[in-house]
Amino acid sequence: MTLALQAMPLTCLLLLLLHNAPGLSAQPYPDFKLEQPRGPVVVTKGEVLTLNCTAVGSGPIGPTKWLKGQGSSSQTIYDPKGSFPRVTRVDTESSKDFSIRIRDVRLEDTGTYYCVKFQRGTFGEEFFRSGGGTEVLVHARPSELAMSEPSDRAVPGQSVPFTCSTGGFFPRDIQVKWLKNSTPVRAEPPRITAELPGTYSVSSTVQVNLSKADVRSELSCEVQHSTLAAPLTRTFALGRVLRVAPRVSVVAAPPGAVEVNETVNFTCRVRGFYPGAVSISWMENGTERNVGSSARPTETSRGLFELNSTLTVQAGEEKSGSRFTCRVVHEDQEPISSTAILWVAAPTPWEPRGATFLSSPGLWLGLLLYKALLGLGLFFLFKRVLH
Repeated sequence: MTLALQAMPLTCLLLLLLHNAPGLSAQPYPDFKLEQPRGPVVVTKGEVLTLNCTAVGSGPIGPTKWLKGQGSSSQTIYDPKGSFPRVTRVDTESSKDFSIRIRDVRLEDTGTYYCVKFQRGTFGEEFFRSGGGTEVLVHARPSELAMSEPSDRAVPGQSVPFTCSTGGFFPRDIQVKWLKNSTPVRAEPPRITAELPGTYSVSSTVQVNLSKADVRSELSCEVQHSTLAAPLTRTFALGRVLRVAPRVSVVAAPPGAVEVNETVNFTCRVRGFYPGAVSISWMENGTERNVGSSARPTETSRGLFELNSTLTVQAGEEKSGSRFTCRVVHEDQEPISSTAILWVAAPTPWEPRGATFLSSPGLWLGLLLYKALLGLGLFFLFKRVLH
């Protein structure tokens, strides 16, 4: 043994003595540690992420940094000597609290973050000790809802599709619900597809069978996701895609046959239409007349509209049998028409047109002359009989 020690170089001998010396082989600062929550910490894209790290016990001189990941692929997130625009220390004066904040969190910030203590070494900063790591999960809210609607109006009884969509959310789980006037409506299963980077989109389609009562109905799409405090909602007024054709009828006042030169009012009643824009024209025996008065459409309690248009006609004898037609055009659709016939009563044989028998002075004179001649003739006849 003595010969072996004598043969050893002096440097090796010193290392051997240091290794075998009691207490000298133990790592310095055995009580020092970095405490950080293991997580996972869930944060939503765009928000501020706080990563907590507290030093316990005394440690060597050197900086405390934050790294994302471990090994050769690790990325420095915070270094007191560097510039990191999105990252700041919570308490810059503390020698124990090394917590940091990361603002405007992005999806790529998902990962495990380590609070790491470095010490000064012969060749610069050397790794000393690390916290256990904090797992961070970044979620993303769905974007604003978009709802597609039919390009043309539909009539009652017709089924029309509506599609609700959103995207850019994470995680994948999402719920879509349709409601008509707050009552759930069955829809096709939602279609969820993957997007880049690491997000998802969803679309859901529902078929709605329209009726006249839907003039004031509302269709709503609701989307619920783990990132939302309340559902996203988009509401659509079904009246925007509904068209209800009018009912058209023409009535005359007074009804039935009228006397010559009597005034007759034909009223075109346009009922139960939606929306409220219509155009009305009158025709007499197929020829358009530029007369007639129309009131503004009025809205009923059901949300439909109604309108009256009146045509005034002087009942000349030549107009008997004339056809008066009300022609209604609604929403650029085919015209809807209704017709009434004017009947003018013929004068009695002893009554001239438009006058009574005793309405002419000439007739009075003739009658008087007739009676005078008749009386004179009877006088002479009676006198002759007496003689």
